[in-house]
This record gives sequence, structure tokens and C-alpha cells, in this order.
Amino acid sequence: MKQIVSRHNPEIKAVCDLHHHKGRKQKQQFIAEGLRIIQTFLEYHHPLVRLYACPEQVPLAKTLIQEDYITQVTEDVMSKMSTTTSPSGLLAVFSIPPSPAWDQLTPGMVLAQIADPGNMGTLIRTAAAMNFKTVVVVDGCDPWSPKVIQASAGTMAGVRIFNCSWQELIQHKKPNLPLYALVVTGGKSPQDIAGKQALLVVGNEAQGMPSAWIAQCDGRITIPMPGKTESLNAAVAGSIALYLMSIQRINSY
Repeated sequence: MKQIVSRHNPEIKAVCDLHHHKGRKQKQQFIAEGLRIIQTFLEYHHPLVRLYACPEQVPLAKTLIQEDYITQVTEDVMSKMSTTTSPSGLLAVFSIPPSPAWDQLTPGMVLAQIADPGNMGTLIRTAAAMNFKTVVVVDGCDPWSPKVIQASAGTMAGVRIFNCSWQELIQHKKPNLPLYALVVTGGKSPQDIAGKQALLVVGNEAQGMPSAWIAQCDGRITIPMPGKTESLNAAVAGSIALYLMSIQRINSY
């Protein structure tokens, strides 16, 4: 089995490049850490480039993939490669999948200028939990960043990630797949459109959605809040709205 013991090994430096958007874009690769997350990506047949394991994790790594794909590294080397404060001892590099074709656009969620990786990962995880296969990222943070991968708990392996501009979305959106902007006030209840084939649009954490984008949506929805609260966190609001939109389908299970 291949082994690497130096933090300065060129292969390790190449993995560390994937900590940053520029490196991921150039190499078209991303990092996944931890057993559950790596397992999920493998189960959805994402192309594995390499699996790195500390000595005590090598037997576990061999249960995931054939030995030819595994490199044993020291804990010191793993700590350099990892983006977490407490590395699990398992780190995989996967290829970023190609952008889906627009004819694969289905009901789901549009993340419009979501800047926080934790919020993005949480919203992707909610979409996956509600069995939506489409997540459109518009001008937000990189969905393939380690923090988004971690926050999604690897569930983004099971959804199609569209990364595009707002105008591209408007241009390619299907007529029978309306956009509903999630706004603080003045919209319908999410339950009013429950069961409809639609895309829920969640805006930026601080500024919300640009007014021009809201105007281009087919409708607006608002979460009723009887308590004295002006607004909710973007991830919380988006998750609640998506759940309420899905309630009829959930009840049918």
C-alpha cells in the first residue's frame, strides 16, 4: 500500500489546494471527510480520486474501496490535509460531477446568494431529506467547499447541483416549474402551494433577494410567525418552507 509520511509531499500539497475555491475549480475535485460522508458519496457512485487513511483507519478504508485507491498517511500529514479541528483519520478526494443538463431541472430549491457554507449545507440536507433532487446555487458560496460538504452531512451526494447565474436560471427554467420567492412578509403560506411542482427560492442571509429577482418569480411565500420575531435564519426559514411545501407528499408515505 502506498504511504506518505511527509507534510511537504507534492501530493499532499495538491490535496491542500482543494481547501480553496481556486484549487477546486482548477482541479475539478473536492474533499470529503469522515466515514459517513465518504460512504454516502461512494454509494451514489461519485468518482473517487483517492482515499487517505491514518494507520488505525486502514482496515476500515479497505471495507470501502479496493486497496489500489488507498494511501496511508501519518496523523501529522492528515492534520495538514484536513479542514476540521479533529480529523477523523479518513479523507477522500472526489471529482466534482459535471453540471447537470437543464432538462434535468426538477422541483427543489434555489439558493440565491447564500453566503454562509453552514446555511448552504443545511439547506441542501433539507432538500435531500424531503426527497428533492434539484438544488440550484446562484451567486453563492462554493457548494463543493469542505464546510458545505460537512454541513450537508454528505447528503448532497444524492442531489443534482446546478451552479449558475440568475439570468441563466430564468432563461432555462421550464414554464411548468414556477419559482416561489421566500419573503419575510406579503406572500402566501407555503401550505397554499403544497403539492405543486415548484422551485423554492431562498435569498441571502442579510439582504434577502434582490427586488428585481423577486419580481421575476412566479409567486411569493411567507412563513406565518405568530410570535414577535421579524425573521428567521435563512437555513431555518428555507427548511420550514420546504417542509410545508412537501407536506402532502410526506403524508402519502
